Amino acid sequence: MALDLRKFIERFCGEARDHLSRLEAGLAALEAAPDDPEAVNALFRSAHTIKGSARMLKLSGICETAHRMEDLLGALRAGAYRPEPTGIGLLLQGVDAIAAQLERVAADGGDPPADPVLCAALARAAAGTAAPGDAVPGFGLAPAAAPDRPPADPAPPAATPAGAARAGAAPAPALRRVRDSVRVPLARLDELLRLLGEVNRVQARGRCRLAQARALERAAAAPPGAADRPAETADLQRLVHGLRDDLLAQERLAAALNERALQLRMLPLATVFDPAVRMVRDLARAAAKEVRCEVQGGEIELDRQVIEGLGEALVQVLRNAVDHGLEDQAGRRAAGKPPLGHLRIAARHASGGVEVEVSDDGRGLDRERIIARALRQGLLDPARTAALTDDQVWELIYAPGLSTSEIVTDLSGRGVGMDVIKRTIGEDLHGAVTLVSRPGAGTSFTFRLPLSLAVMRVLLIACGGQRFGLAAQQVVELIRVGRGATVELAGRPALVLRNEFVPLVPLAELLGLAPGAPHHGLGAATLAVVIGVRQAKLGLLVERLVDEQSMVIKPLPEHLRGGAGLVAGLVVTDDDALVSVLHAPGLLEAARRVRGEAVAAGPARARPGPAAPWHVLVVDDSLNTREIVKEVLEAYGYRVTTAEDGLQGWQKALGGRFDAVLTDVEMPGLDGFALTARLRTNPHYQATPILIITSRETAQDKHRGVEAGADAYIVKGAFDQSGLLDTLRNLLGDAR
Repeated sequence: MALDLRKFIERFCGEARDHLSRLEAGLAALEAAPDDPEAVNALFRSAHTIKGSARMLKLSGICETAHRMEDLLGALRAGAYRPEPTGIGLLLQGVDAIAAQLERVAADGGDPPADPVLCAALARAAAGTAAPGDAVPGFGLAPAAAPDRPPADPAPPAATPAGAARAGAAPAPALRRVRDSVRVPLARLDELLRLLGEVNRVQARGRCRLAQARALERAAAAPPGAADRPAETADLQRLVHGLRDDLLAQERLAAALNERALQLRMLPLATVFDPAVRMVRDLARAAAKEVRCEVQGGEIELDRQVIEGLGEALVQVLRNAVDHGLEDQAGRRAAGKPPLGHLRIAARHASGGVEVEVSDDGRGLDRERIIARALRQGLLDPARTAALTDDQVWELIYAPGLSTSEIVTDLSGRGVGMDVIKRTIGEDLHGAVTLVSRPGAGTSFTFRLPLSLAVMRVLLIACGGQRFGLAAQQVVELIRVGRGATVELAGRPALVLRNEFVPLVPLAELLGLAPGAPHHGLGAATLAVVIGVRQAKLGLLVERLVDEQSMVIKPLPEHLRGGAGLVAGLVVTDDDALVSVLHAPGLLEAARRVRGEAVAAGPARARPGPAAPWHVLVVDDSLNTREIVKEVLEAYGYRVTTAEDGLQGWQKALGGRFDAVLTDVEMPGLDGFALTARLRTNPHYQATPILIITSRETAQDKHRGVEAGADAYIVKGAFDQSGLLDTLRNLLGDAR
């Protein structure tokens, strides 16, 4: 059955108008500040989004106009074209042309053609061959000519005050026709939810008043043994009870109203999944590839605002998968794969939110090519390339302008999009994006999203004499820890939590509110808030938990965005105070920097010997443990390779030669005991030192480790960094 695209047209028109407004304002600002790279990036992203969405809906005219604007903005971003009146005038005329095209699309759902003269002028400007007369009044959308009469004169630019001024029109511009769309009632619904937030705050103040009235009631009560109770006290008691009952009834009604209002904002994921399948089919046909797209979880509902942000990210990831990730039929046959490529979009509920995974069975990311492009653009220190983990290399693809494509096409290769995904998912939607890629086996993106941005559960915590918020969906657990319950790793304290090392960092130190204390802020029973993003976890040491409640998270003002990325938004508390809601991915990144600085400031790096550094394989299914052990070993001159489970460890051991292996026990598939035993059957690893590091500490487990062939058995709970290094050094000394 053919997909009906009409239901998506109105939403596209509304989103495109938003981007046109940003383009118009941004181009005006660019004239005043031509050397602002972030401003150019923002303009580029808006044009790119319009182009991609128009392509998905088969609006070739809008796609062509936006494509030519994107070319010119790309030249501006690359420094090949200097912002000047001619180019900016052309871009503004492009804004007007798309606005006029949108009016026609909204009116009849057709595909109005692009203005060939304007597109040619934009192309000349992008190529550096613009003529002085290119930016002249009159560019706009040329209406289609009827067959029985000559073509009509070009229409004036879009009927907006700015467009009229650019074209030099004297008559007052006509107002755009206002059409019924889903955007109007949703704006009113947002206002309703804002008012509900105010109702909730008034209720909170009512609870405070009730507490005060109860205190007055107790104070006014007759002393024990008094013969008579004053009538005023009885009246006050009735008032308190009535106030309590009224407040409880109001809270029940407000909660029900809030729930119904939130339900009205919800849309099924099929809203973006269905057109995505159509887009994949069209992109695959254009790229001469055979691709099957499978969808699961389309019935799951998310807030309209989350759906819109996810849609942009989804388009970019799918476009890259078809253009870069999936091989053509010849390439798949050469790789031993079936000729039909496979794309999968799957959604599932997870910890109070939703995870959307987009995976393909293509070639995977090319580590060396990403590093080479990053070096070429000055994004990476050449001295650090050998020590980069795969996750750190994958993080480079989010840099603006970085692309590994050898050719720029209308689908991809311009180095735009991945930075948009990071910003949209992380900052705008208060979510997180992670990716896993294996060479030759494909790539998987996972978007972790809240159900709604209107109201979210927020933990309020105290730290450094201030209050801060954390989205509850990013909090794994709260735990009391003492100094005796921790181990020291990479110069910092860590907690062993269910067989993995979780670093502990005072939140005040991360936020720059207090210098690092000698004991790292640990007291007799310090509260640690464990946050998690995908596999990574971090324990934040705070003073106390203040409260947990449903709150409206307000976005940061535009001038406060960016920077270190530690703040995701703001909430207003019961006492009308503004509190910053912290961004969990930003905190994790800041903690990695702190650990790196601690390692650099620690003891001098002692090389194992005059020969090449020992090469150690670290196998653990915990990302935290892999990173921490890697940091410890690299601080003392070891070369480290990591594997995320026993099977991958076995494959990497066969693919290279390692001087020692450190492995966990509890891993999916092939556990540490089985990995050790299997390694001992290989001639290359019969004498290689193998150390088991695990939280399992029974005598029986230790005996199993010895039977499997391990040379050392180290319990994580009693982990001693110096002991590990001494044991490893002694074993390697014997081996060499």
